Amino acid sequence: MEYRTFGRTGWQVSAVGFGAWAIGGAWGHVSETDALDALRTAIDNGINFIDTADVYGDGRSERLIAQVLKERSEQVYVVTKAGRRLDPHVATGYNRKNLTAFVERSLKNLEVDALDLVQLHCPPTEVYYMPEVFSVMDDLVQAGKIKHYGVSVEKVEEAIKAIEFPNVKSVQIIFNIFRQRPADLFFKLAKQKNVAILARVPLASGLLTGKMTRETTFAADDHRNFNRHGEAFDVGETFAGVDYETGLAAVDEIRPLVPAGMTMAQFALRWILMFDAVSTVIPGAKNRQQAEDNARAADFPPLSDETMAKLRRLYDEKIKPQVHQRW
Repeated sequence: MEYRTFGRTGWQVSAVGFGAWAIGGAWGHVSETDALDALRTAIDNGINFIDTADVYGDGRSERLIAQVLKERSEQVYVVTKAGRRLDPHVATGYNRKNLTAFVERSLKNLEVDALDLVQLHCPPTEVYYMPEVFSVMDDLVQAGKIKHYGVSVEKVEEAIKAIEFPNVKSVQIIFNIFRQRPADLFFKLAKQKNVAILARVPLASGLLTGKMTRETTFAADDHRNFNRHGEAFDVGETFAGVDYETGLAAVDEIRPLVPAGMTMAQFALRWILMFDAVSTVIPGAKNRQQAEDNARAADFPPLSDETMAKLRRLYDEKIKPQVHQRW
């Protein structure tokens, strides 16, 4: 496993982390046994960074993580998120009372005295123009409830605005072969300020595994079924906002570029790790095998300049018109 410095925190984190949305919910059924196996296997393979949120399975994800970490002696960093429990999810809800309550609940779920890092969970754009929200986060650090804080964003513009606040230590943003815009400007700005970057939705909700077809079906409780057009939350979270048919066609063009011995998922993760601004990439895993395969992505050699250029050309020609200006 490769390890990278996580911004100004001083942490050394695994280049491949563990995204814990799927073991919480909204990805179809994942048994507790499979979820625990996935977490244990990730740590066994050198992963020391887990990303979760209080809304993943209404706390299920956080509680499963706590259960596994009680068994382990390794240093594992767990970052969670706060804000999406708000109903309605509006900017005014990001206030001292609510944020404090969310943090207290995550402390209980994760069974810790202080949270390693809390991210504002894709708040409305207006929140990035409300300094009082970030003052509340500063106070929670001062109170010893959280060690660091960051943001999870939908849009590049939100990421750029967020890092104007001096104590924002990290930004989580969608970045994958189908969502390349963050690399154009934001990565440079984040590196200048030594802000950590978490690359999320790295496999475009599974599209970039190469395992999906036009006949693939998804469970009723899987967001790839119920959020195809943004019915439940931002459509950019599902298949990275790419039309499913367009995505499948692009995957067929990517397939010949994958070196022998790599899965397409590992290839997609390795592409992300080619960008040194990325601190960690956080693919999800529903079982032991997926966790092991994800961890191995960091072990492959760099992709060639020719391959990187072909993937950029594919993005520019086939994907960019659908997604580039939206996020």
